[in-house]
Order: sequence, then structure tokens, then C-alpha cells
Amino acid sequence: MHANELLNTIREYQFYAIELNLFLDNFPHDEKATKDFKITSHKLTCLINEYEEKFGPLTNFGSAFVENPPAWVKDPWPWQREQNRGEEE
Repeated sequence: MHANELLNTIREYQFYAIELNLFLDNFPHDEKATKDFKITSHKLTCLINEYEEKFGPLTNFGSAFVENPPAWVKDPWPWQREQNRGEEE
């Protein structure tokens, strides 16, 4: 899976996890929602691990181990991507 596709999938699963978490705040004993949350959280963790193995860290804190700190600056910064987007099209 390409980096952008994988990032979009991660965003989708993050959204699912947040929504399920909010639902469970109101209905903490809902077994189906609890099961769905566990499945979604596990899948999200797997997707994040896959992304970080292939393309580098997503965050500079937390559980991500950075073997190559200079990898943080090898790609354009987000605002540079926006500036360059017009040139690529």
C-alpha cells in the first residue's frame, strides 16, 4: 500500500476508534461496541506499525522508536508539500 493510502486508512480507523470511544462513554456496557472498539484499536495499531516500518515514524513521542532520526527531515515539511503541490500538477 502506498504511503498516502495507508495514511488515509489510518485516519479512517482513528475516526472509528474515537467515535466508538465516545459511544462507550455513554453506553459503557454495550458488548458489541466494546468488541468493535477492541478490534478497531488492534487494527489501528497494526496499521500504524506497518506505516512506521515502511515509511518512518508518525509521531516524535510515544511508542515509536526512531532508528534514524535524520529521517524526520528527509521529506518536505507539510507546508512545503502544499507549496509544491501546485508545481507537481
